[in-house]
Amino acid sequence: MKKPARRDGTPDRNNKKQRPTRSETGGRSDRAETGHRSGRPDAAKGKPGRPDPAAKNKRGKPKSAKPQRAQAQAPKVSNAKPARHQYADADRPAGPPQGDGMRLQKVLAQAGVASRRAAEELISQGRVEVDGRIVIEQGLRIDPENAVVRVDGIRVVVQKDLVHLALNKPRGWQSTMSDDLGRPCVGDIVSERVAAGQRLFHVGRLDADTEGLLLLTNDGDLAHRLMHPSFEVSKTYLATVSGALERGVGKKLKEGVELEDGPAKVDTFTLLDINEGKSLVRVTLHEGRKHIVRRLFDAVGHPVIRLVRTDIGAVALGDQRPGTLRVLGRGEVGGLYGAVGL
Repeated sequence: MKKPARRDGTPDRNNKKQRPTRSETGGRSDRAETGHRSGRPDAAKGKPGRPDPAAKNKRGKPKSAKPQRAQAQAPKVSNAKPARHQYADADRPAGPPQGDGMRLQKVLAQAGVASRRAAEELISQGRVEVDGRIVIEQGLRIDPENAVVRVDGIRVVVQKDLVHLALNKPRGWQSTMSDDLGRPCVGDIVSERVAAGQRLFHVGRLDADTEGLLLLTNDGDLAHRLMHPSFEVSKTYLATVSGALERGVGKKLKEGVELEDGPAKVDTFTLLDINEGKSLVRVTLHEGRKHIVRRLFDAVGHPVIRLVRTDIGAVALGDQRPGTLRVLGRGEVGGLYGAVGL
């Protein structure tokens, strides 16, 4: 068989035998075969690499490599500890924690301190104290049953069930909640409140012949401290005594008088009037012993004819009529708590 000649008539010696087709080679491609022969396993396995210089397209030009899909990089793992607020919820509201309880400004409004808006101004001005800490943030929630709230240093009673009353006990009435002999007593005056469920008791006692200010409350801790002599809560009396007081009686009472159960004295002594053989004096003392004022004046020779208690700490009787009750004001209640360290 004659070999094909070139156009100029010379035989084509470089013409090689025609390569078998894909069907004749059992499905292997020319590139795979060429790669196997050239010793490049990557080309034979079909792995991406540089284009085979022996592979040509229909026009006889080298084939260009097909674009390969970019390989996704594996995520980097960091063993560093996250910051404290790295995963904080962005929607969390700023400000104090919103837990159980009642908002402070609402508590102050219900206690009669001020309106809610005015209470917010008190808080922002740093005039409100909760459990010994000054509060300036708005929206703080507290437990009214246990929290100790003060405004300008004065305690505010925020518990709804606490009751503080001032009674002007009439002369001849017993300082008891009930009397077996049927005599008039303090319990008769507050009977409606007791029937409504209020558990009231009187703070201290006044003997039947002594009239004036008597406190009633259902706060046992406050009552106990007001009666305890170690807290030295002052009490003021107006006493009408027999005889015209001589000079030196007041000094003697302030220096101290020896009684059968120990010495006693008054804190202040003021002579107000002398008329028709009687003297009107005002004395203040923190003693709580029974009949202490009467016994002191008996010791100096001027028995008491009439005795009226007018003040207990920050609470004053004023012009309150005998046998009437009134609810103590916020300042009066705060003064009582402050006097006994509550």
